[in-house]
Amino acid sequence: MLEQIMGAVRECSKIILEAENIQNATSSKLGHANFVTKYDKCVQQELFERLGKILPKAAFMGEEEVGKHFTKEGYLFVVDPIDGTTNFIKGYHASTISVGLLKDGEPVLGVVYNPYRDEMYTAQKGEGAFLNGKPIHVSEDTLSESLVLFGTAPYYEELWERSFNLAQVLFTQSLDVRRSGSATIDLCDVASGRAGVYFELRLSPWDYAAASLIVEEAGGHVRGAEGEPLQFANPQGVIACGGKISMDALLQIMDMVE
Repeated sequence: MLEQIMGAVRECSKIILEAENIQNATSSKLGHANFVTKYDKCVQQELFERLGKILPKAAFMGEEEVGKHFTKEGYLFVVDPIDGTTNFIKGYHASTISVGLLKDGEPVLGVVYNPYRDEMYTAQKGEGAFLNGKPIHVSEDTLSESLVLFGTAPYYEELWERSFNLAQVLFTQSLDVRRSGSATIDLCDVASGRAGVYFELRLSPWDYAAASLIVEEAGGHVRGAEGEPLQFANPQGVIACGGKISMDALLQIMDMVE
C-alpha cells in the first residue's frame, strides 16, 4: 500500500510543478496570510480519488473544505494537498504534499513529498523512516550544536509575539534558527538530522499527521507544545526534537517564555 500511496502523491505533484498564473488563482481564508489556490483544491480532489481506490474503506480529512471530519474508528487519511501555500504562490520552492494514514486515531503511515527537491519522506509504524528509500535518523547533536526550526503560527495573531520570543531564546542556546514556511518540511528536516528542534504554537492536524510519525520512526520525539500527546481532531502546538536533545528541557523553556 505504501508504494501505491507514494505513486499517487508523485502523480498529484505534477499539478504543483505545472501550475501557471498562481496568484490569479488565489483566494483568502480566515487568518493572516492564509490563502488557498485552485491548485490546492485540484490536488486534494485528485488525491482523494486515488487514495479512495487504494483503500476504499478509509475516511478522509483534508485541509480544503471537503472531508474535515475526524474519526477514531477505522482508517482515516489526513491530507494537506499543498503545505506551504504562501511559498507556492510566491514561487518560493518550499512546499509539500502530505498524506498521513491513521488507524483508530493513531498514525500508522506517513508520506511527505517535496516535488521541487524530489524528496520523498516515508514511514510506517514500527518500520523506520526513509528519504527516497534510504533509512534516516535524527541527529545526535546537542541543542548548542543544532539548528532550531520554527513556525510563527501566522494565522493566529495572538501567538506571534510568543513565537518570536521563543525563537529568540532558542537562538541564544542553539547553533542558529531557521523558518521555511512549511511545517512538514521542518518536521522532516528534524527526522533526517538536518535540524535538531522544530516548534510551532498552533498547527492543524494535516500539518503534522504524516510528518510526526516520520520523526518518531527516525528516532525523534514529538509532543504537543504544552507537553501533551499529539491528537489529531483539533489544532494544537507541536514541538519535535532529535535524540540527544531533552524534550523536558525544551518544554520548560516553552513554559517560561511568554
